[in-house]
Amino acid sequence: MSATTRPGAPNAVRAWLLGARLKTLPVTLAPIAVGTAVAASDGPIQGRRTALTLVFALGFVLGTNFLNDYSDGIRGADDHRIGPVRLVGSGQASPGQVLRFGLVLYGIATTAGLVMAVTISWWLLALAALCALGGWFYTGGSRPYGYRSLGDVSIFLFHGVIAVCATTYIQLQRVPALAVGASVPMGLLACALLTTNNLRDIPTDTAAGKITIAVRLGDHRTRVYYALLVAAAFAAALALAPQRPAVLLVAAAAPVAVLPLRRVLGGARGADLVPALEHTCWLLLAFGVLLSTGLAL
Repeated sequence: MSATTRPGAPNAVRAWLLGARLKTLPVTLAPIAVGTAVAASDGPIQGRRTALTLVFALGFVLGTNFLNDYSDGIRGADDHRIGPVRLVGSGQASPGQVLRFGLVLYGIATTAGLVMAVTISWWLLALAALCALGGWFYTGGSRPYGYRSLGDVSIFLFHGVIAVCATTYIQLQRVPALAVGASVPMGLLACALLTTNNLRDIPTDTAAGKITIAVRLGDHRTRVYYALLVAAAFAAALALAPQRPAVLLVAAAAPVAVLPLRRVLGGARGADLVPALEHTCWLLLAFGVLLSTGLAL
């Protein structure tokens, strides 16, 4: 290992922080906020359960980011990446280091899951197993489903339906219909975030044999797909208004959607799509805060 990548070196720390993909954390935190808001509308929130939920979710999400870095790196999918560098693909960390760090984070998440299973419900062990298997086989194993156009389905389920409904279940030990309805717009926006990434990576993913939805749709139709996901997310949230009129607040997030939509529909390519990804994260955050507020009122 060179001096520039030795443990503790400032640029090495920065590389690992970039590898954690912290800028995309709204895709994790926003649905947890929404699920918590649904629970809050039904009774008091237990702070200890909220803390365990955050440790559980962040451990699996950050761990999955590093395991994806490892799997994509050893497959060569990140060798000519446009956008934020990946640890293995850029050579800033060895595959073994990245794999071990991802597994440590999975261990922390599993520990939180075990504590919740003992104190809340043993069904949460099944949730932990599902998250671990779903995260690893996204790009890991001999037949990763993320390479077979199933990434969008996974993101919709894990960052939408499961994230919102599991958060609510951890608080209430049941899943009201409102949680299911609120999970849909969050899942759609999570798919929109993934789409900005996959749109940018169409050339490199195609070369690496990573057949995402974007690769199947092609450049133009992927841009339309992105716009439809954003529009459908707003429509799905507004559909909850008869049950919770205050969710109309999500309309205030519409201005945040303007920049990424302009970038995507305007034909931006390569590095020019990075701001679209970043602003889709901001959209997810603003949308999640407003939806949570509307649900809790």
